[in-house]
Amino acid sequence: MSTKSQATIEDLYRLPDDGKAEIINGEIALMSPTGDMPARAGGSIFVSLKGVERQAGGRAYPDNVGFKVNLPNRQSFSPDAAFYVGKSSGMKFLEGAPVFAAEIRSENDYGREAELKLASKRKDYFAAGTLVVWDVDLLSDDVVKVYRASDPDNPKVYRRGEIAEAEPAVPGWRMPVDELFD
Repeated sequence: MSTKSQATIEDLYRLPDDGKAEIINGEIALMSPTGDMPARAGGSIFVSLKGVERQAGGRAYPDNVGFKVNLPNRQSFSPDAAFYVGKSSGMKFLEGAPVFAAEIRSENDYGREAELKLASKRKDYFAAGTLVVWDVDLLSDDVVKVYRASDPDNPKVYRRGEIAEAEPAVPGWRMPVDELFD
């Protein structure tokens, strides 16, 4: 009988520079690059968050940043955009979960299996200390679903023409949903 070793954060550091991945259930889960619309939406969220860093008391992060966590089934996150209030870690992954994470659906993030994966990841975010998770679906009328750790089963939905928020994770921050499509 062979035993498979558990992946570590050090294994993630050894991935190629263009390799986005997370550690889930002891294994490295590679994440494929995204397309035009999801990438631009993630960039828009980051830019908007960057504008409120000082006022909200934290730091905005773009795609492909590693957040090191210690859950039974997960050791890291790499959201599409995030807001973090912990200490700087220099060149290493950030310690702990972001207070806000945006997950933007790519073309393969649809269907029953994808929905189960997204729900499981939100549950992990909340278990790690994230306060708010955005599920951004650029192909739906319900563009932004705002899930909160305080009520994870009842998201607030925002559509085009509305202004989304991430209270209490990023106090005072608001972003027009239409900016996700610029």
